[in-house]
Amino acid sequence: MSKLRSPKQLAKFIDYILRRRPDEFGLVTDEEGFVRIKELLKAVNEEEGFRFVRQSHLDEIMLCVPDHSFEVADNKIRSKFRDRLPQHTYAQKPPKVLYTCVRRKAYLHVIEKGIQSAGFSRVVLSSGIDMAERLGRRSDRSAVLLTVQVQVCIDRGVVFFQAGETLFLADFIPAGCFTGPPLPKEKPVAAKPAEHEPGPPQRPAGSYVIDLSEKFATRVPKSKRQLPDADPRKDGNRLKKQKRKREKPPWRR
Repeated sequence: MSKLRSPKQLAKFIDYILRRRPDEFGLVTDEEGFVRIKELLKAVNEEEGFRFVRQSHLDEIMLCVPDHSFEVADNKIRSKFRDRLPQHTYAQKPPKVLYTCVRRKAYLHVIEKGIQSAGFSRVVLSSGIDMAERLGRRSDRSAVLLTVQVQVCIDRGVVFFQAGETLFLADFIPAGCFTGPPLPKEKPVAAKPAEHEPGPPQRPAGSYVIDLSEKFATRVPKSKRQLPDADPRKDGNRLKKQKRKREKPPWRR
Protein backbone atom coordinates (compact mmCIF):
# COMPACT_ATOMS: atom_id res chain seq x y z
CA MET A 1 0.00 0.00 0.00
CA SER A 2 1.04 3.58 -0.50
CA LYS A 3 1.35 6.02 2.40
CA LEU A 4 -2.18 7.30 1.81
CA ARG A 5 -3.44 3.73 1.81
CA SER A 6 -1.35 2.30 4.64
CA PRO A 7 -2.64 -0.60 6.76
CA LYS A 8 -3.02 1.74 9.73
CA GLN A 9 -5.25 4.19 7.84
CA LEU A 10 -7.34 1.34 6.45
CA ALA A 11 -7.71 -0.04 9.97
CA LYS A 12 -9.05 3.32 11.18
CA PHE A 13 -11.55 3.44 8.34
CA ILE A 14 -12.82 -0.07 9.06
CA ASP A 15 -13.02 0.72 12.76
CA TYR A 16 -15.26 3.71 11.98
CA ILE A 17 -17.56 1.48 9.94
CA LEU A 18 -17.83 -1.37 12.43
CA ARG A 19 -17.81 0.65 15.63
CA ARG A 20 -19.89 3.74 14.84
CA ARG A 21 -21.82 3.88 11.56
CA PRO A 22 -22.36 0.59 9.75
CA ASP A 23 -25.74 1.90 8.56
CA GLU A 24 -23.99 4.76 6.74
CA PHE A 25 -22.45 2.12 4.47
CA GLY A 26 -25.54 -0.06 4.19
CA LEU A 27 -24.36 -2.70 6.68
CA VAL A 28 -26.48 -4.43 9.30
CA THR A 29 -24.78 -6.10 12.25
CA ASP A 30 -26.12 -9.20 13.92
CA GLU A 31 -26.91 -9.52 17.63
CA GLU A 32 -23.20 -9.90 18.45
CA GLY A 33 -22.07 -6.98 16.31
CA PHE A 34 -20.65 -9.08 13.48
CA VAL A 35 -20.99 -8.45 9.75
CA ARG A 36 -19.88 -10.79 7.01
CA ILE A 37 -16.45 -9.96 5.62
CA LYS A 38 -17.81 -10.33 2.09
CA GLU A 39 -20.43 -7.64 2.72
CA LEU A 40 -17.87 -5.37 4.42
CA LEU A 41 -15.54 -5.57 1.40
CA LYS A 42 -18.41 -4.71 -0.96
CA ALA A 43 -19.22 -1.62 1.11
CA VAL A 44 -15.58 -0.53 1.34
CA ASN A 45 -14.99 -1.01 -2.40
CA GLU A 46 -17.83 1.41 -3.14
CA GLU A 47 -15.89 4.25 -1.52
CA GLU A 48 -13.55 6.37 -3.61
CA GLY A 49 -9.94 5.56 -2.79
CA PHE A 50 -10.70 2.17 -1.23
CA ARG A 51 -11.72 0.11 -4.25
CA PHE A 52 -8.46 -1.82 -4.06
CA VAL A 53 -9.23 -3.41 -0.67
CA ARG A 54 -9.35 -7.22 -0.62
CA GLN A 55 -9.25 -9.98 1.96
CA SER A 56 -5.45 -9.93 1.87
CA HIS A 57 -5.45 -6.32 3.13
CA LEU A 58 -7.46 -7.32 6.20
CA ASP A 59 -4.96 -10.09 6.86
CA GLU A 60 -2.17 -7.55 6.54
CA ILE A 61 -3.80 -5.33 9.16
CA MET A 62 -4.08 -8.26 11.56
CA LEU A 63 -0.33 -8.88 11.20
CA CYS A 64 1.13 -5.38 10.83
CA VAL A 65 -1.11 -3.19 13.03
CA PRO A 66 -0.71 -4.29 16.65
CA ASP A 67 -3.39 -1.97 18.05
CA HIS A 68 -6.15 -2.74 15.53
CA SER A 69 -9.61 -2.65 17.02
CA PHE A 70 -11.51 -5.46 15.30
CA GLU A 71 -11.64 -9.23 15.44
CA VAL A 72 -12.47 -11.96 12.92
CA ALA A 73 -14.38 -15.21 13.48
CA ASP A 74 -16.02 -17.61 10.97
CA ASN A 75 -15.81 -15.28 7.94
CA LYS A 76 -17.28 -12.48 10.04
CA ILE A 77 -15.75 -9.34 11.50
CA ARG A 78 -16.69 -6.93 14.29
CA SER A 79 -15.23 -4.14 16.35
CA LYS A 80 -13.82 -4.91 19.79
CA PHE A 81 -15.41 -1.74 21.12
CA ARG A 82 -19.12 -1.55 20.38
CA ASP A 83 -20.20 1.13 22.83
CA ARG A 84 -21.27 3.46 19.99
CA LEU A 85 -22.73 0.80 17.76
CA PRO A 86 -26.38 1.54 16.77
CA GLN A 87 -28.80 -0.88 18.39
CA HIS A 88 -31.80 -2.45 16.67
CA THR A 89 -34.76 -0.80 18.33
CA TYR A 90 -38.49 -0.73 17.69
CA ALA A 91 -39.33 2.00 15.17
CA GLN A 92 -42.03 4.08 16.83
CA LYS A 93 -42.43 6.60 13.99
CA PRO A 94 -41.07 5.11 10.78
CA PRO A 95 -41.30 7.11 7.52
CA LYS A 96 -44.45 6.85 5.45
CA VAL A 97 -42.56 5.06 2.69
CA LEU A 98 -39.45 2.91 2.68
CA TYR A 99 -37.46 1.51 -0.22
CA THR A 100 -35.84 -1.79 -0.96
CA CYS A 101 -34.57 -3.67 -4.01
CA VAL A 102 -35.08 -7.24 -5.21
CA ARG A 103 -33.34 -9.25 -7.87
CA ARG A 104 -34.94 -8.83 -11.27
CA LYS A 105 -35.34 -12.59 -11.74
CA ALA A 106 -37.28 -12.79 -8.47
CA TYR A 107 -39.53 -9.79 -9.17
CA LEU A 108 -42.53 -11.80 -10.39
CA HIS A 109 -42.31 -14.15 -7.41
CA VAL A 110 -42.06 -11.18 -5.02
CA ILE A 111 -45.20 -9.58 -6.45
CA GLU A 112 -47.14 -12.78 -5.88
CA LYS A 113 -45.66 -13.92 -2.54
CA GLY A 114 -44.25 -10.77 -0.89
CA ILE A 115 -40.75 -9.65 0.09
CA GLN A 116 -38.69 -12.07 2.13
CA SER A 117 -35.19 -11.69 3.54
CA ALA A 118 -32.35 -12.56 1.18
CA GLY A 119 -28.97 -13.08 2.81
CA PHE A 120 -30.01 -11.42 6.09
CA SER A 121 -32.17 -12.45 9.01
CA ARG A 122 -34.65 -9.68 8.11
CA VAL A 123 -35.69 -7.59 5.15
CA VAL A 124 -33.45 -4.51 4.94
CA LEU A 125 -35.16 -1.27 3.91
CA SER A 126 -33.92 2.30 3.58
CA SER A 127 -35.50 5.71 4.01
CA GLY A 128 -33.56 6.92 0.95
CA ILE A 129 -33.67 5.71 -2.65
CA ASP A 130 -29.90 6.02 -3.17
CA MET A 131 -29.07 3.70 -0.29
CA ALA A 132 -31.72 1.17 -1.36
CA GLU A 133 -30.30 1.08 -4.88
CA ARG A 134 -26.78 0.81 -3.48
CA LEU A 135 -27.79 -2.25 -1.49
CA GLY A 136 -29.61 -3.73 -4.48
CA ARG A 137 -26.60 -3.45 -6.78
CA ARG A 138 -24.54 -5.61 -4.44
CA SER A 139 -26.60 -8.64 -5.39
CA ASP A 140 -27.93 -7.67 -8.83
CA ARG A 141 -26.74 -4.90 -11.13
CA SER A 142 -30.24 -4.61 -12.58
CA ALA A 143 -32.14 -4.89 -9.28
CA VAL A 144 -35.75 -3.64 -9.16
CA LEU A 145 -36.57 -0.77 -6.77
CA LEU A 146 -39.76 -1.20 -4.71
CA THR A 147 -41.63 1.41 -2.69
CA VAL A 148 -43.09 0.04 0.56
CA GLN A 149 -46.22 1.63 2.05
CA VAL A 150 -45.41 1.57 5.76
CA GLN A 151 -48.90 2.20 7.15
CA VAL A 152 -50.43 -0.52 4.98
CA CYS A 153 -47.80 -2.91 6.32
CA ILE A 154 -48.49 -1.90 9.93
CA ASP A 155 -52.22 -2.46 9.40
CA ARG A 156 -51.38 -6.00 8.33
CA GLY A 157 -49.28 -6.68 11.42
CA VAL A 158 -45.77 -5.86 10.20
CA VAL A 159 -43.35 -4.60 12.88
CA PHE A 160 -40.47 -2.32 11.83
CA PHE A 161 -37.14 -2.00 13.59
CA GLN A 162 -34.61 0.76 13.16
CA ALA A 163 -30.91 -0.05 12.64
CA GLY A 164 -29.28 3.39 12.54
CA GLU A 165 -30.45 6.62 10.98
CA THR A 166 -31.35 5.36 7.49
CA LEU A 167 -31.88 1.58 7.71
CA PHE A 168 -35.00 -0.25 8.86
CA LEU A 169 -35.74 -3.94 9.28
CA ALA A 170 -38.85 -6.11 8.97
CA ASP A 171 -39.42 -9.84 9.13
CA PHE A 172 -41.64 -9.87 6.05
CA ILE A 173 -43.42 -7.48 3.68
CA PRO A 174 -46.74 -8.95 2.45
CA ALA A 175 -47.83 -8.78 -1.17
CA GLY A 176 -49.94 -5.73 -1.95
CA CYS A 177 -48.02 -3.50 0.49
CA PHE A 178 -45.53 -2.20 -2.05
CA THR A 179 -45.38 -0.91 -5.59
CA GLY A 180 -42.85 -1.25 -8.37
CA PRO A 181 -42.38 -0.86 -12.10
CA PRO A 182 -44.69 -2.79 -14.44
CA LEU A 183 -43.67 -6.25 -15.45
CA PRO A 184 -42.12 -6.59 -18.91
CA LYS A 185 -44.52 -7.87 -21.54
CA GLU A 186 -43.96 -11.45 -22.48
CA LYS A 187 -43.28 -12.09 -26.13
CA PRO A 188 -45.90 -14.33 -27.80
CA VAL A 189 -44.63 -17.79 -28.50
CA ALA A 190 -44.71 -18.53 -32.22
CA ALA A 191 -46.77 -21.62 -33.11
CA LYS A 192 -44.68 -24.49 -34.35
CA PRO A 193 -45.49 -25.66 -37.92
CA ALA A 194 -47.30 -28.98 -38.20
CA GLU A 195 -44.99 -31.89 -38.60
CA HIS A 196 -45.33 -33.79 -41.88
CA GLU A 197 -44.23 -37.30 -42.57
CA PRO A 198 -40.99 -37.34 -44.52
CA GLY A 199 -41.53 -38.12 -48.18
CA PRO A 200 -39.12 -39.23 -50.89
CA PRO A 201 -36.16 -36.92 -51.35
CA GLN A 202 -36.70 -34.21 -53.93
CA ARG A 203 -34.28 -34.22 -56.81
CA PRO A 204 -33.17 -30.84 -58.09
CA ALA A 205 -34.05 -29.97 -61.67
CA GLY A 206 -31.51 -31.10 -64.26
CA SER A 207 -29.84 -33.65 -61.98
CA TYR A 208 -29.15 -37.28 -62.73
CA VAL A 209 -28.99 -39.81 -59.94
CA ILE A 210 -27.34 -43.16 -60.47
CA ASP A 211 -29.28 -46.11 -59.14
CA LEU A 212 -26.55 -48.17 -57.50
CA SER A 213 -28.92 -51.07 -57.00
CA GLU A 214 -29.09 -51.52 -60.80
CA LYS A 215 -25.41 -50.82 -61.37
CA PHE A 216 -24.15 -53.37 -58.88
CA ALA A 217 -26.90 -55.94 -59.39
CA THR A 218 -25.76 -59.56 -59.80
CA ARG A 219 -25.07 -60.17 -63.42
CA VAL A 220 -26.65 -63.26 -64.95
CA PRO A 221 -24.56 -65.25 -67.44
CA LYS A 222 -25.62 -65.02 -71.03
CA SER A 223 -26.40 -68.71 -71.08
CA LYS A 224 -29.00 -68.29 -68.33
CA ARG A 225 -30.57 -65.13 -69.60
CA GLN A 226 -34.09 -65.42 -70.88
CA LEU A 227 -34.28 -64.12 -74.39
CA PRO A 228 -37.45 -62.40 -75.40
CA ASP A 229 -39.91 -64.34 -77.48
CA ALA A 230 -39.00 -64.21 -81.16
CA ASP A 231 -41.32 -62.55 -83.56
CA PRO A 232 -42.83 -65.37 -85.69
CA ARG A 233 -43.14 -63.06 -88.65
CA LYS A 234 -39.49 -62.22 -88.60
CA ASP A 235 -38.57 -65.87 -88.17
CA GLY A 236 -40.78 -66.84 -91.15
CA ASN A 237 -39.20 -64.27 -93.42
CA ARG A 238 -35.78 -65.37 -92.26
CA LEU A 239 -36.59 -68.96 -93.11
CA LYS A 240 -37.87 -67.99 -96.48
CA LYS A 241 -34.76 -66.04 -97.15
CA GLN A 242 -32.65 -68.98 -96.13
CA LYS A 243 -34.58 -71.39 -98.42
CA ARG A 244 -34.37 -69.16 -101.43
CA LYS A 245 -31.49 -70.32 -103.61
CA ARG A 246 -29.60 -68.20 -105.98
CA GLU A 247 -30.16 -69.19 -109.57
CA LYS A 248 -27.20 -70.04 -111.71
CA PRO A 249 -26.31 -67.54 -114.37
CA PRO A 250 -27.28 -68.56 -117.92
CA TRP A 251 -23.72 -69.04 -119.05
CA ARG A 252 -23.28 -71.81 -116.44
CA ARG A 253 -26.28 -73.85 -117.38
